[in-house]
Amino acid sequence: MDIQTFDSVFDALADTPVEAANMKARAELLSALKRRIQAWDMSQEAAAARLGITRPRLNDLLRGKLGKFSLDALVNLATQSGLTLEIRVVEAA
Repeated sequence: MDIQTFDSVFDALADTPVEAANMKARAELLSALKRRIQAWDMSQEAAAARLGITRPRLNDLLRGKLGKFSLDALVNLATQSGLTLEIRVVEAA
């Protein structure tokens, strides 16, 4: 049996480097959103209304259901939450 090593869990889960990069970006956004929403210290109904989404959709976000959110959706929610995004692009090693 061959042992494989990966640079990140996303590299292990994804079929391609492109998919891994997308998953990593979505995970970072989802994590930042969860922290932001929890800092509001309000009910899920109020937080969902503030973001313009349903409470079940907010629940998916807070439970970390990454597969239910596109990168676009997470960017929109981050902006709606008052977060500012910065994108850093570097050449691959």
